[in-house]
Amino acid sequence: MAHDTGPGRIEDYALLSDLRTAALVGRDGSVDWLCMPRFDSPSCFSRLLGTEDDGHWRIAPTAPVTAVRRRYRENTLVLETEFDTDEGTIRLIDTMPPEDSDDDADTRLVRVVEGLSGSVEVKLQWVVRFAYGDSVPWVRRSTAADGTECVFAVAGPSAIALYGDRLPYRVEGKRAHEAVFTVDEGDRLSWVMEFSYSHDRPPVPVDALAEVRRSEAFWKDWTDDLGYHGPHGDVVRRSLITLKGLTYAPSGGIVAAPTTSLPETFGGERNWDYRYCWLRDATLTLLALDNFGRSGEAEAWRKWLLRAVAGDPADLQIMYGLGGERHLVEWEADWLPGYRGAKPVRIGNAAYRQLQLDVYGEVMDALHLARERGIAESAESWAMQRGMIRHLRKIWDRPDKGLWEVRGPDRYFTHSRVMVWVAFDRAVRAAEQYGLPGPVDEWRELRDRVHAEVLEKGWNAELGTFTQFYGGTELDAATLLIPAVGFLPGNDPRVLGTIEAIRRGLKHGDLVDRYDTDPGESEVDGLSGEEGSFLACSFWFVDALALSDRRDEAVEMFDRLVALVNDVGLLAEEYDARTGRMSGNFPQAFSHLALVNSAAVLYGQGHTRDERDRRDGGDR
Repeated sequence: MAHDTGPGRIEDYALLSDLRTAALVGRDGSVDWLCMPRFDSPSCFSRLLGTEDDGHWRIAPTAPVTAVRRRYRENTLVLETEFDTDEGTIRLIDTMPPEDSDDDADTRLVRVVEGLSGSVEVKLQWVVRFAYGDSVPWVRRSTAADGTECVFAVAGPSAIALYGDRLPYRVEGKRAHEAVFTVDEGDRLSWVMEFSYSHDRPPVPVDALAEVRRSEAFWKDWTDDLGYHGPHGDVVRRSLITLKGLTYAPSGGIVAAPTTSLPETFGGERNWDYRYCWLRDATLTLLALDNFGRSGEAEAWRKWLLRAVAGDPADLQIMYGLGGERHLVEWEADWLPGYRGAKPVRIGNAAYRQLQLDVYGEVMDALHLARERGIAESAESWAMQRGMIRHLRKIWDRPDKGLWEVRGPDRYFTHSRVMVWVAFDRAVRAAEQYGLPGPVDEWRELRDRVHAEVLEKGWNAELGTFTQFYGGTELDAATLLIPAVGFLPGNDPRVLGTIEAIRRGLKHGDLVDRYDTDPGESEVDGLSGEEGSFLACSFWFVDALALSDRRDEAVEMFDRLVALVNDVGLLAEEYDARTGRMSGNFPQAFSHLALVNSAAVLYGQGHTRDERDRRDGGDR
């Protein structure tokens, strides 16, 4: 099969996950990104950010492929890819079976090839490169304790064992292992690749076909509790499965995406590591899962949060590692060329040191919703929330970096100020509705003070819109969330004016930019280059329409937006309308949770925070 040595288009990938880490598989049958044993571990397959020499595992026909069809088995993360050639058709089955234990060493990738028709010659190419492509391992034949032969790759502390029906051999003159074989109709061949540690003997192999069945059963059991019955059910369920797939089961943390440095601007510098747990993204994700019947994830996340933020509330970060790690030092893997030349490749994320006041509102809102959904409040949880509010009382009037983590100067971002209001508002509600202790009169005074401040300084009467920051004229799609959090009703003239301003200034067809990144117009984020439209913002526009009593228009826009998912139902962070390409990290939790929230807003699933805030009254 003819192929490019570089990665495929971002939208050409599919996700596999075992709730500890994830792999991306291309339409060419190549696993081009995999970190073991955790989402944030160094990658062993890094073709996604370089070339095939940086690590990949391809199984595909050697003859030209005339057609490719892909699908997930219904309501699972078991991927099937069919390759047609003139000689016949094969099916490639890929999965990473989820583990119930807390043992990271159980991470494994299972691949199966089935012959559907004819006789097809197939090549397996296996190139392992530890440490983000920087470490070429010692690869040798070895045996497990039961005597099963494997290919064993070792470098530093890490090791990987490959078992299978056709094990690859080293190719002379190449640092790759390959096997070529024929698959006839009715044939079935399988492989299991499992992570280990270099000081251990290769793990005893598992039955590949049994692992596929186990993976399928896990996902079908999980999706049985999903309660969505509205339009676009396949897309909504796929988004929910994707959000679950971005969960790190041992701790309950949720990653923003399984990748790093997929560019927001092709060839540019807007490349970030998203393999960490943002409090904002995690809270919104659990709201989405809980909306559709998955309350267990909400409770697990709350436990993760209590562990992660334990200590002085003044030390609260916007993001943490999968287990609650605090230091996410950013550095550059300068040996990798980046996705199709987009450099730098960043590992870690310096934004963990930023002040983003909106996080306080997101966390307080999520924990308030947990109370409403029947998750009993614990003394430890309420003490943590009071500590957060106590610290927010000291810093609420400071400028910050805002939702978009700008690397320009701190400002009084309107969305941040609105979410400060949300934080105090949810504290007031906790006291008034649930009798939880605290200085409610002081909280109420601060809530009302912030509300008045936003209306005075965030609203630009001349432009007829809320602006990105106090005193500015720039637009920000985050202000579309004002009715969603209950700050103002959706039919308030100021909300309607903001919707229309964003329609004129940031909306292109059905796609909405988060803010203007034209360097000639704005220097808010301190970065060069324009970016694609932010998919979450496009769904926020849908929500704003629905909450402003324009449901028919919202439904039509939602119908068109869901058509942007790739062939297996996945979304990246952004969409470049000029090229018709997805951009940014992939798949992106923020995009998928915005999609499912719009489905909830439009079709009444569960109790969205939009509905709750309208019920409780948001016009304060």
